[in-house]
Amino acid sequence: MSLVGTEVKPFKAHAYHNGKFIQVTEEDFKGKWSVVCFYPADFTFVCPTELEDLQNNYETLKSMGVEVYSVSTDTHFTHKAWHDTSETIGKITYIMIGDPSHTLSRNFDVLIEEEGQADRGTFIIDPDGIIQSVEINAGNIGRDADVLVSKIKAAQYVRNNPNEVCPAKWKEGSETLKPSLDLVGKI
Repeated sequence: MSLVGTEVKPFKAHAYHNGKFIQVTEEDFKGKWSVVCFYPADFTFVCPTELEDLQNNYETLKSMGVEVYSVSTDTHFTHKAWHDTSETIGKITYIMIGDPSHTLSRNFDVLIEEEGQADRGTFIIDPDGIIQSVEINAGNIGRDADVLVSKIKAAQYVRNNPNEVCPAKWKEGSETLKPSLDLVGKI
């Protein structure tokens, strides 16, 4: 069953954020757009490249009203240790959630049970706490935050313009489509 169109399930987790430990719940995803980015583990290889790419796009995302949350099954303590010892991860200023209980990974259906790690899953959540987009990659395939930014722009556009849809490769300012009987068979 797809998680698209479903509300984020309740959870409570500890996170590392800008030198502090904080608590995060599903309520933090409400009232703004959110991106939840699951990755397999701290101190690995592809993961830091993705997290750095997210950080490089974080100001753009914030200017769009989006908060970013990265999640792995490591603890918030491990996130701090990685942040303190890796030049790449040390740049991160968004929230890093620890999920050692696997609650979030199960809630978002990305837990690889036999490994105790999460798949590479990206979730775009609207201000009502409803999942609008899901992307799952194999562990050896990194994601591109520029593509994520484009998806969020499209999701925000159709939320604000409910009678329109964004076609493939839509970019902000490009033409959209207005579904109607007149378009059937014309595209």
